[in-house]
Amino acid sequence: MRSEERHHRLLTLARRRGRVEVADLAADFGVAPETIRRDLGELERRGLVRRTHGGAYPVESAGFETDLAQRVTLHVENKRRIAAQGARLLGDAETVFVDEGYTPQILASLLPADRPLTLVTASLPTAAAAVESPHLTVLLLGGRVRARTLANVGSWACAMLSGLVIDLAYLGSNGISREFGLTTPDPVVADVKAKALEVSRRRVFLGHHGKFGASSFCRFADVGDFETIVTDTGLPAAEARRYSLLGPQIIRV
Repeated sequence: MRSEERHHRLLTLARRRGRVEVADLAADFGVAPETIRRDLGELERRGLVRRTHGGAYPVESAGFETDLAQRVTLHVENKRRIAAQGARLLGDAETVFVDEGYTPQILASLLPADRPLTLVTASLPTAAAAVESPHLTVLLLGGRVRARTLANVGSWACAMLSGLVIDLAYLGSNGISREFGLTTPDPVVADVKAKALEVSRRRVFLGHHGKFGASSFCRFADVGDFETIVTDTGLPAAEARRYSLLGPQIIRV
């Protein structure tokens, strides 16, 4: 098998599974682990995967995006810690925007139930995670439902947001980099995120370390637009310091 054909099959497997392991791939392809490591290194150089200890996972792009089924199985413990820390940053906010994605969905379930709070979201799973809380009012933005993420997008969602003033927005992204800011594969998703950013007084980014250094198709924010970035300790302290120089506080949990 030629290297280009192997690269294509490796990328297809990574996108199908959400993550691949060097040892498993070496056995599947009948090659040495060193060959797989070189292949993954080349795919990483081309911006198609991100390397991890012993494997890799695909980078989301204009042509590829993970779905909810994959997101609830990747980096789960990190996402839970990040969501818990994000909930601690609520302060005296009375209205919050909670983005689509699994980490924000976890955060929504952790919001305090002992005081009135209004949650605005475009995500059906996020709304469902919070709607039973007795003191929480949930406002679900309208629009077209994206089958991949079960989030509403489009002009209706943006129009609803434009009439609001929100105390705190919890936002995620498919990638965050010092050069390109925060990015996502789909323009209509970027529109909703940008509008939520615009109408919110405070902004917090939630994302595991694998998001950092990655970039996707549509830019919707700069790193400096956020007061706080919450991630995990997989992001090296030195790299966290570089992001903090752009303005936000960086919290690694």
